[in-house]
Formats: sequence, structure tokens, C-alpha cells
Amino acid sequence: MAEEVMIKADNLVKIYKTEDIEVMALQGLDLTVETGELLAIIGNSGSGKSTFLNMIGGLDKPTAGRLTVAGNDLFKLNEKELVAYKRDTVGFVWQNNARNLLPYLTALDNIMMPMSLQKQENKKEKALELLDTVGLMHRKDSRLSQLSGGEQQRIAIAIALANSPKLLLADEPTGSVDRKTADYIFDIFKRLNREKGQTILIVTHDVTLSKMVRRVVAIRDGKISSERILKEQYADIATNTVDWSTEDTQEEYAIIDRVGRVQLPHDLLDELSLDSNKVRVTMENGRIVIEKPADA
Repeated sequence: MAEEVMIKADNLVKIYKTEDIEVMALQGLDLTVETGELLAIIGNSGSGKSTFLNMIGGLDKPTAGRLTVAGNDLFKLNEKELVAYKRDTVGFVWQNNARNLLPYLTALDNIMMPMSLQKQENKKEKALELLDTVGLMHRKDSRLSQLSGGEQQRIAIAIALANSPKLLLADEPTGSVDRKTADYIFDIFKRLNREKGQTILIVTHDVTLSKMVRRVVAIRDGKISSERILKEQYADIATNTVDWSTEDTQEEYAIIDRVGRVQLPHDLLDELSLDSNKVRVTMENGRIVIEKPADA
């Protein structure tokens, strides 16, 4: 696999089975993420975004399709290889800080803990460097109960980076903090991406945060429904010069799957006021026109 590709999902399917029902969480998802990208995934609850993140993190297994991350075929990894993959290739930042930090250890010891799983030299020096990266050197001796929610999340980022992962995954990293703290956390992600070339994938409900990201992928009903790309005039603007909560900073594109299907945004469908599931599709002056069928 080419080095420039970090994640390649090809017709990815995930089915959860119980005694009474089958739930298709992913329905042929296709996505490519380049090495060095900072990408956000958005979608409603049940859309499949968390399922996809867990698969990339090696926490859940796909049912069908193909999924490779940093050259690792996640369909073919045995248990030993999967342990090594989770230890060396991906770092995970959870929304629930109780999953990130051990409460009886200091911030410094929490960051050094993952390093004990690898043969690393100068562990303390690296942990202190990571504390400095997230702006919490002065909190190195603090335990979980002594840290604010935002500080805990910043320590969680340092822990996820402890083993120098090729891919950093963040599940709702700003979901439980205020706007100012959320902006600071996102600034950490941006600096990691810009200065160190860290590939980062964020799942978020935070509309303001997603509007700052260069590329945003929307998942609906287990498929990629659209992508939003940051407009060029916003690409290099500092966050404090733009009201990201109100400005329209991105262009949105619908995604056509391999057999020519496209998901139309709900707001456009609502404007059509369809009486059935049929639409009229025509080509006019180089444009594809979708309209409500004429009344019989």
C-alpha cells in the first residue's frame, strides 16, 4: 500500500446479530484518509461513525469488505498482531476520561504507563515533553481528582501520543468541556498535525469544531453521505479571527458510491415535498437535475 494512504476502507460492512434481530451498522462504507490529514467524522447517533472508529482502533472487527490502516489489513491480523497494532499504530482519546486516566497515578505516571509496554528509552523525558505539548507541565504531579475536565482531556491526548502512534483517534474530545477549553484542545490537535505531521481522526458532534477542519466526512445510515471541504480563504486563518459558529466556512459535496447511488441531504428532500420515493432525473446544460415528478 502506498505510504501516503493511512486509512483505506473499501465497501466496509458491519452487522451486529442478536437472537431476534440483525443490525447493519455499516452498509458498504468507502473512505480514504491520507497520511498527515486532520479529518473529522460527523453523523447522528446510530449513523455508524463510532462503529467505524472502533474498527480502525482494532476494538471491533468488520463483517465484510476491506480495511487497512498504515499498511495493516485488519481482516487478517491474529490476536498477537492485533495487540501490537493497538499498542504501536493507534492512539485513542476517549470522551469519558475515566477510560483515559488511572485515578491513583499522577499525570506524569499516567503518560509513562503505556511506555512500559514498549522498550523505550528516556521515558520520563518524553513524558515531560508531552506534558509541555499539551501545556500542563505544571500539573505533572496531579492526580485525576485534582484536574479539571479540560485538563484531564489534555492529559488523555498526551497518553494517546505516548507510544508515538501513526494514527491518533479522538472520540468526542470536546464533548464535555466549555467552548474556550474546546478551542484550546482543538488547537493542540492542529499543532500536532501542522508541526509533527500527525494523522488525526476526530469523531464529533461539535458543529463549531467540525467547521474548523479542512475535511469533514458525514456518515448517514452506515455510508459516507457527503464531504465538506474548508474554503480556501479560511484554510490558514487563526481561530480567533473568525466566528466559526456562524460563518459558512465549508463547501459540501454529495458522495456517489461505486454503483452510482447518492444520498440527498434531508433539507433538500424536504423542499421537494415528495409524495412517494420517486424523483425525475434529467441532464440540462451539463447539470444533473432532480425534481418532483409531474402530477399524473
